Amino acid sequence: MSSMIKVRDVVTQFGSKVIHDGVSIDINEGEVYGILGGSGSGKSTLMREMIMLQDFQSGNIEVMGKSIKGISYTDSMELKKNWAVLFQFGALYSSLNVIENVSLPLIEYTDLPKEVIEQIALSKLKMSGLKAEATYLFPSELSGGMKKRVALARALAMEPKILFLDEPTSGLDPVSAENFDRLIRELASLLKLTVVMVTHDLHTIEYVLDKFCIIHDKKILFEG
Repeated sequence: MSSMIKVRDVVTQFGSKVIHDGVSIDINEGEVYGILGGSGSGKSTLMREMIMLQDFQSGNIEVMGKSIKGISYTDSMELKKNWAVLFQFGALYSSLNVIENVSLPLIEYTDLPKEVIEQIALSKLKMSGLKAEATYLFPSELSGGMKKRVALARALAMEPKILFLDEPTSGLDPVSAENFDRLIRELASLLKLTVVMVTHDLHTIEYVLDKFCIIHDKKILFEG
């Protein structure tokens, strides 16, 4: 099993406040990997560092064999094509309807015809378990669970190799959270995804994750 992400001795500081003090983890291809820890422990910060939205002060992170420390703009843009992110609250565009939200990455980053983009978007929405009648609704007309599924469909639109999830079941009722967890597990297997998930959901830990780490007191308390 090849390594997809290597974090080595990462130190993160905001001013004089140390968030990570020598954090190291390994995420292998095809794993559903969880990052756990208390509020303010640096879970989401670590994920943002992996996707190059947050700088770290020292150490190194490799994604798919490429170091992101000091990476050029051109190389970073190429590397980013291999992953997608589902943010905690979906981050849907309120002025766009469901299919427009899902189509947006394909419009921005491909030269595919409009009809092909629409078919891909529809297939990803179906894959994410959204009912057909919701296709042309706007985010304000969707439930929390529906918004998560639309955001997931958009994340899958470009067929990423790595999927990053930030508290994917946050704000969902227990039944919706369990259904979403099951969907992630099924899609990871079906699409051969490597999934990196920030979560505090005990059900997710027990039934969805292949491996996880716990961040405590600025270090990795456990990985396995």
